Amino acid sequence: MKIENDFLDLITYKNNLNEAQFKIFKINSDEKNWKKIALEQDISKNDINLLMLLRGDFSTTIQEQIIKNYHTVLEHNNIKAKVYTPKVEEKTENIDEQEEHIKIYCDGACSGNPGNAGSGIVIYSNSKNPVLLYGAYVENGTNNIAELNALFQALTIASQTHSENVISIFTDSKYAIDCITTWAYSWKKNGWSKKGGEIKNLELIQEAHYLYEKIKSKIEITHVKGHSGIEGNELADRMAVNAIKEKNEDFAFYSYNKIEEVLALKSY
Repeated sequence: MKIENDFLDLITYKNNLNEAQFKIFKINSDEKNWKKIALEQDISKNDINLLMLLRGDFSTTIQEQIIKNYHTVLEHNNIKAKVYTPKVEEKTENIDEQEEHIKIYCDGACSGNPGNAGSGIVIYSNSKNPVLLYGAYVENGTNNIAELNALFQALTIASQTHSENVISIFTDSKYAIDCITTWAYSWKKNGWSKKGGEIKNLELIQEAHYLYEKIKSKIEITHVKGHSGIEGNELADRMAVNAIKEKNEDFAFYSYNKIEEVLALKSY
């Protein structure tokens, strides 16, 4: 596909590209005439998709994660296609990125209980604009299912993220935290059973607990009060509600220009 001005407007943030986008175009980030060079290029369809996903002022770590996630989508769907792949040396160019402190906020929402449910994720990295994700739509779900799905996705992201520092995960669901980090140990010891009845959402709890066990040394999970003005929690809430609105089963990136516009979205 030949690059045109309309497409450049679509993928730029504050009239500029980020480091990963420049590399896809094979243009130095300090090149003053980068637009002219970009307009002369013919880019593959998958690189076009990747350029759109990368739009924003993301840290190097988040840019790499977006690229990795896109490769995972292609592999999962058995799609063999030409798409940008970072070289090994590119990942070690900026040693300061290893000092990042990554924070992940997760939240669930449910329209009725039971009712339509969805989950939201917000990823902060060194004060850069956060990455917003929404998904895990369940047609006949509950608040607890939505919260568990959100925490499981946060754990999944943490497991795929390389960081020298502990990754902080925040949720306003004490239930989800207790299920995965506390109660699961006694349930597991008793053959995944408990006195007084069935363990609701058992399969999801098991998946999340097994993942937590694998990565618990590199993460910390903290409970925060919901709807108390904490930006990350509020944004995750808006993403969870948006997942219900869009009925997204898979997680998708949410594009935005201003945080204030996202915070103004509907909340339950």
